[in-house]
Parts: sequence; C-alpha cells; structure tokens
Amino acid sequence: MASPATADRLRRVLEQALVFARAAFTGVYTPGDDPSHLNLAESAGLPRTLYGLRDGYPATGASPVAEAHRRGRPVWLGPEELAACPEARRTPSGDFSLAVLPLGPAGAGCLLAISEHPGGFDGDDRACLELITRAIAVPAPPQAVAEDAGELPPDTFSLAMDSGRVEVGDDILRLFAIGRDGFDGRVETLLGQTVPEDLPALMSVVEADHMSIGDRELEFRILQPSGPPKWLRLRGRLLPAGDGRPARLVGTVADASTLRSDVTDVARVQRLAASLATAGTVKDVGQAVVAALRKPLKADRIALAELENDRLVVTVLDPPEPESWPEVWRSEWRSEWPDAPVRAMPTLAAVLREGRARIWPAGSPLEPALAEVGPGGLAVLPLPAGGRMAGACLIGWDRPHDFAPDERALLTACAGLTGQALLRAHAFDAEHELVGMLQRTLLPRRLPRLPGAVAVARYLPTTQGLEVGGDWYDVIPLADNHVAFVIGDVQGHNAGAATLMGQMRTALRAYAAEGHSPDVVVAHANRLLLDMETDLFATCGYVDVDMEQGTAWCVRAGHLQPVLRHPDGSTEIVQAEGGPPLGVLAQAEFPMTPLRLQPGTVLALTTDGLVESADSDIDAGMDRLARALAAADPAHLGLVADALLTGAHRGDDVALLLMRYDGMAVRPLRESWTVWRVPEAVRHARRFTRRTLRGWGVHRDTLDAALLVVSELVTNALVHTGGPVRLDMSLVNHRLRLAVADASPRSPVKPASIGWEATGGRGILLVEAVSDAWGTIPVSGGKQVWADLVPTG
Repeated sequence: MASPATADRLRRVLEQALVFARAAFTGVYTPGDDPSHLNLAESAGLPRTLYGLRDGYPATGASPVAEAHRRGRPVWLGPEELAACPEARRTPSGDFSLAVLPLGPAGAGCLLAISEHPGGFDGDDRACLELITRAIAVPAPPQAVAEDAGELPPDTFSLAMDSGRVEVGDDILRLFAIGRDGFDGRVETLLGQTVPEDLPALMSVVEADHMSIGDRELEFRILQPSGPPKWLRLRGRLLPAGDGRPARLVGTVADASTLRSDVTDVARVQRLAASLATAGTVKDVGQAVVAALRKPLKADRIALAELENDRLVVTVLDPPEPESWPEVWRSEWRSEWPDAPVRAMPTLAAVLREGRARIWPAGSPLEPALAEVGPGGLAVLPLPAGGRMAGACLIGWDRPHDFAPDERALLTACAGLTGQALLRAHAFDAEHELVGMLQRTLLPRRLPRLPGAVAVARYLPTTQGLEVGGDWYDVIPLADNHVAFVIGDVQGHNAGAATLMGQMRTALRAYAAEGHSPDVVVAHANRLLLDMETDLFATCGYVDVDMEQGTAWCVRAGHLQPVLRHPDGSTEIVQAEGGPPLGVLAQAEFPMTPLRLQPGTVLALTTDGLVESADSDIDAGMDRLARALAAADPAHLGLVADALLTGAHRGDDVALLLMRYDGMAVRPLRESWTVWRVPEAVRHARRFTRRTLRGWGVHRDTLDAALLVVSELVTNALVHTGGPVRLDMSLVNHRLRLAVADASPRSPVKPASIGWEATGGRGILLVEAVSDAWGTIPVSGGKQVWADLVPTG
C-alpha cells in the first residue's frame, strides 16, 4: 500500500478541489497490479455511490475515466452528455457535471471531479482542476496482503467481502483484547465489541454495498472490560476481485488516542453523514451539524437557517442563550434574521448566489448583523440540495481565527451533506405538521368553563413516523351541573384510526347529551362500533362528575385507571372495575365505580403513550405518574400537565386530561314534580311552582312569568305527547330555570305566523316573550323543553 505520508498528501490535495473548484467529489484513478484495470486510489467529498462511480474501470473500456487515461486529454461532460454515455446508464438520476483530467501523459491515470452547480465547472474551476492535477503525486499501486496471517504486519488486516472472514495482525487482536487462539476469524466477532452508536458508521466501511467517503478512514470506539470505551482508527482500501480472489478490504487499525486528531480527519465527515442519515427533523439536522463542527473548529457560535422564498428562517442557534449573540439579534430574539429578506444582507445574498463557502478573517467589513456573529472570523456555508439552496450555516469566532485549508475542506464537505439532510428533514417536518394539524382538528379546540372545577388537556403526537393516531379526549357539560370527562384510544396509527376516533368522540358526546347514565353511554358506543364492522377497537375512560355534590361515576372500557390526587397531596390509582374495549363483545357489561371528590382533588386521565414504553411496563408507568402528580402544585393545573409530560416517551401518541374539583361556591336550589295525566294536572303544576318559588323568595313579577311558562310547557307536553311528564325547577346564581321533560323526541316548533282564527300555537310564542332564553335538549329518548328567567328581586 502507499505510504501514509503519500496518502495523506494526496487526500489534502483532493480536498482543495472541493473548496477552490467547487467540486462535490474528487477521486484519483491509477493503474493497479493489472495495467488493464484502473483502480480508485484516493477520494474526497460526498460518497461516490451518489453518482454511480465505481472503484475500478477497465482501461480499454468506454468510460470517461478510461478515455482520459488512454488519450491523455481531459473529458468534460454535462448532464446531457452523461445521459448519452453508455457508462452513465448506471448513474442515479440527478443533474451534475463530470470532469476527468489526465495526470500526465497517456497511461498515467486521471483525476475525476463532480460538480452539482448549474452549468458545471466554469473557467476558473477548470483552471483550478488543471493546477491540482500537476500537484498530485500518484501513490504506488496497492499491494496485495498475504493470505497467511503469519505474514501480515502486526497492525494490518485483510477482510474478504464475500464471506466476512478476516485476517488480522497481532497488534489489532491486542487492541480488541482477543488472543490469537481465541479468535475465530469472523469479522462479526470484532464488530460485536463496537460501541452501538458507532456501529452504523463502521458497517458502512466493512459492507461493500455501503462504501462511502469514510471507506478508507474512520474513528470508532470499542468497549473495554472496565473504564471508558477505547478510540481506534481504521484506514483501508477496497481491492477489486480478480485472479480467483474475492474483493477485499485491506488496511490498518491503530489506537487513536496516540494519534493526532484534528479537523482534517475524514472520520468527522463520516460520523456527520451517519448522524444525518438518521436525522428525521430539522432540529435533529441542526444538532448533528453543531456536534460535528463547533467543537472541532473551536467556534463560539453556529446558526443554521432554512431558505424559504426570499427569507432565511433560523432553525438552530448554538449556544441558545440570547446573551451569546449580538445585540442586533437580541433585540428581537430569533426573529431579527428570519424577518429580514436575503436581499437586505448583500453578503449572504452573494454567497447563496455563488453557491460556494466563503470565509472572512477578523476585521473584514461586513454588515453588522453578520460581523458581530464572528468578530474573530466568520464562515458562511451555503447548503445546496436538489439543484437549489436549502439554506445557510453561519460559524463565528470571537478571537482571531486562522483558517487552515483542512478546515475549508471540512466545511465544504459538511455543507453538501447538510443541505441534502435539511431538505429531507423539512419535508418530514412539513408532513408531520400536516398530520398533527389533522389530529388537532379532530380534538376539542378549547375546553369549556366548568361550574366548580378547572380542566386542562394536552395532546402530543408520536415522533415516530408520519401517521395520525387515534388518541382523544373530551369534556362534556351535561344537565344539572354534571360534567363528563372522556379519554380514549383507537387501535392503530393511520387515517382509519383517526376517522374512527372522530366518530367515537362524536357518538359519546351525543349519547351523553341525551341524559343516559355513564354505563349506558359507553354501552351504546360499544354497539355502535360493532355495527361499523371495522377491524379496529377502542379503549375508553368515562367519568361523570356531579359538580354540586362532589360525587362521580367511573366507567372503564379496557382503558387505564384514573388517578386521583387528594387535597392532602396523596395520590390514588383508582381500582375501578372495567369492561372490555369497545368493539370487541356485543353483550359486554360496563360496571360503574363510585368516586368521592373533596374540594382540591385532581382527577387525571391519560392514554398508555404516557405510561408505557419499550423500557417500562404500564404498572411502573402508572406508579411514576402518581408520584409526579403528588409532587405537583395543583394550583397551576397547566404547569402540572406540562410537568407530567416532561420526558414522555414519544413512540406513541399521548393524551392527558386533568380536572381540579373546587366545589361550587353557591349550590343550586332544585325541585321536581311528576305531572300526572289528570284533568287538574296543569293547576297542580302551577300550585307546586307557586309554593316552591315563594319558598325561594322569588319576586312576584318573576313568579307570575314563571307560572305562565309552566302552564304553557306542561299543557304542550300533555296535549302533544304520551308517557310520563316531569317538571324540574332550579335557581342558580339568581337565574331561574323551568324545564318540562316528556317522552317524545319531537321538539316544539315556533309558528311563523298565526291568524286570529287559530285556536293553538301561541304557547311557544308566549314562552319566548316572557323568558330570557328557551330551548330543547334530548333526554333519554325524549326531550326537555326549558326556559330561563332572571328574577328582578
């Protein structure tokens, strides 16, 4: 193999092409042991697989590499010429240009460069590439490593890519703490000692299908019997198959703690590529870039921004504290830059237009908003992706910083990787936001104000995938100061689950409004779900709270138990008897469990996404929720909800509903009267009304109006309906409500006009005239007609 010094020098020269010739990839192809074959000796930039490039080409073939090598003349190909080139048919789709320059006379090898810029390499870029070819010292062709392990140098390895068998020297075995007699020759034995976080990057080296920019240099960690992991550095080269031998990865492994580690390490770019490959959101991309650049470059601040139309929208500021940034940024924190169009910042506009990284040393004349980001030096990286600019990255230093060529190469390589990742993450975030918006439209926009209680709710969509979930919650005000608190979870994470969630929430609200008891409400929902003939099921928790009495009934359909925080700070996981999930059994029973609520009691209802994960079962999660609820201050219920969600596992949706029962300051006065179908029924109802309202101290004028309303409502119920009739009266906060319930679901209709000769139809008009408000609500298969009066005394 070529000496380390020669390989390092060649790599540094190629990295200059990334900066000064605006290349995305550069590589050197030279004749190997077989002069009829050209091998990739060294490369820099983005992974070659993105452009369909191979590790070797036949010297007599029709590839651009072979043509430049044989004829000794440069080859310049744009996207159209590449599409027509037979060797380019295996190239992935995408617009890029290719340049191949001979390293000397015909037969000496060649330099290959890729450009993603529209128009390809311009005149300056071509002149730069020609200069670089003259500076390249071609390394000696790699020599085969002996198959006999005894002949291997102590720090060398040879890995057969087809079988995974590996020959290693004694020094490498010593680094892995494996004896020669105990080594089975399998590469998996060595990979098994790798720190899990570093394994993806290492696999990209030892798997031929994933050879990329780090296929020749990589730092990784291995586990130790005691103490922190050990850093190792791998350097290698993939040798093509030939002469009956499989393709092999040959190279060296050394202790990285004894080697100089600086920003020239291609391993940094390799680790950044591995991090960006798993970055799902724009925030993840920003964190990966900060981790890859700030410490190695010893930068004081990094800003990452997306380009949206003519504006740069800041997505990451590191450090995040306002005082770490210039005053002009701090005046309107995180909005000074996004709110300014790019054309208002000529320096940034020029960098984005040119598409190449720019660096300004200390004291350079720049706009104040940029100069103060890096008074000791500023680097601006345009982030290209998909033929356009995805954004920009600013890196600033406070003290004067000398920019080495290695740093320029590192910045350029990172810019291309970051741009592509930013574009993918933006699309992911946009789709995830659309899914979240769909979910939110199916949930209550706001919770109602409650008599004697305060309620808050939270919903967190899962961060895994883009599909909408089926968690829901609801707060339903009912008659007589009852309130139903509902929480549920439909099986699955897809549009079907979300649709079913919306249907179940609507159905439960409708059944509750009809006045059914909690067990009947849930039973009706169960039958409805079975009638839908869906394969999905749902769990549900339903708690009906009487705000006047401080009592409640709880019904569970396969859902988690409620958690109560008592006024003394103790918590209780309510052992409420439960039925099966909705949509499972047609003849299911849903028993009711009574609850007693003292003023200051907090009721917590949640879905399993908050208390269950791959690392924790439901029981442990419920205990954790109870402890967190006990430690919270119930005076600020919104803060309690936020605290309970802190650190929530986001592998599933999370719905949380909290209610603090305070008790009603003024308890309503209530009376009821069963109206019998007898000739004197209306007179009896009026007599009951007069006696009751006098006892409540209602003013005479209001009493007369109330008697008229009762006469009309009771008469209508007796004349137009059958079955039982009931008169209910309540006085709440100086508001009198008169209500008559009957067994007919048909609501009274106010006539549009009544002639003088008409004998009926004036009753509702009279009720409307003397009352402050009136209406009808469904109640248990029938209806209730009500009218409100505000007493004057």
